Amino acid sequence: MIQIGDTTLSLSDPSTLVGLIATAMLVLLVILLIVLLVRSGRTSQVNDELSQQLGGISNAVQLLGQGQDQLSGGLRTVSDTQANAQSQMIHRMETRLAEVQRQMQDRLHENAMKSAHSLSELQERMNETLTGSTVKTTKSLTELQERLATIDKAQANIEKLSGDVLSLQDILSNKQTRGAFGEIQLNDIVSKALPSDSYSFQHTLSNGKRADCLIHLPNPPGPIVIDSKFPLEAYEALRKAETQAQVTEAGRLMKAAVRAHIKAISEKYIIEGETADGALMFLPSEAVYAELHANFAELVRLGFEARVWIVSPTTCMATLNTMRAILKDARMREQAGAIRKELHLLFADVNRLGDRVENLDRHFHQASKDIADIKISAEKAGTRAKRLDNFDFEELAPDADESSLVSLPKT
Repeated sequence: MIQIGDTTLSLSDPSTLVGLIATAMLVLLVILLIVLLVRSGRTSQVNDELSQQLGGISNAVQLLGQGQDQLSGGLRTVSDTQANAQSQMIHRMETRLAEVQRQMQDRLHENAMKSAHSLSELQERMNETLTGSTVKTTKSLTELQERLATIDKAQANIEKLSGDVLSLQDILSNKQTRGAFGEIQLNDIVSKALPSDSYSFQHTLSNGKRADCLIHLPNPPGPIVIDSKFPLEAYEALRKAETQAQVTEAGRLMKAAVRAHIKAISEKYIIEGETADGALMFLPSEAVYAELHANFAELVRLGFEARVWIVSPTTCMATLNTMRAILKDARMREQAGAIRKELHLLFADVNRLGDRVENLDRHFHQASKDIADIKISAEKAGTRAKRLDNFDFEELAPDADESSLVSLPKT
């Protein structure tokens, strides 16, 4: 490359080479003319020869001009050929770029379809996961409500026991309950002192004997029988006795009647493995009870030996109160065990609910991350498509053809 002012000459350009050769020849001719002029003083022969040489040079210059014209025509032909080749190359490049753009659009469409399909599958999985979590959560809440209902029921039973204790206090303050006799009085005392499911009236034992009342106590001591006995004739005789002989006879009758009652209760209502190892003999009169403890202490001791305890309405009430406390403790233990069991199940349900909520939160987080990644991929694909759509082919063409085209000389 040769830079002359604003003109750039390429040594690989044929027109440039021809111009340089022509210029060199002209310079050579000028030098020869100068030499000839310097030697103008020579002989005429030399002048003639010089004239002949100048004529030859003139002819050569004319021939050189004709060759330059022919070379210019060839260069125009080459330029036209190169222009046609450049136009064909640009057309091929445009066709190729259109094909590449079409392929890119097809790929983008395919990627968009795949992304939509993946997003649809992800949404279906999320819906299935959410549906399953909802069902499990609903089931857990239902089980939780059932546990709470059981706890409420146990609490109601405890409140019922507390109410029964208050009713027992009412019974103890009611003096009319101590005025009845026999089985009616026993039924009244027991029904008001104990819960309805803790006793049975006229209960038949395995030996075929029927007890006035059977208290269902837990083991130990087990179910215990209360049988009402009232030695009315012996007591009335004792009360009517006026002489010592009558008192002695009435006392003998009292001892015989009470011994018979104690023996009958011991033999009929104490059954090993079925009832408690003792029984109660209910005397419906406080006066008879006081008479036995005041004047017939040996009968009381006999009852202790036979494991038959004599009670009056007042002492029976105290004894039933003690039995009620035993029943209450037993049921409280049962209810406490049930409450403890339900609380354990409730704690397990709450832990299970927390685990399922954590799993649901993890699924939501993963789904959010996948959607964010899909958005990023879609944005990148859109950016690339926009970049291809705005591609400037006119700016790309000169750079692509720079190495294959030759520069024309400026005239």
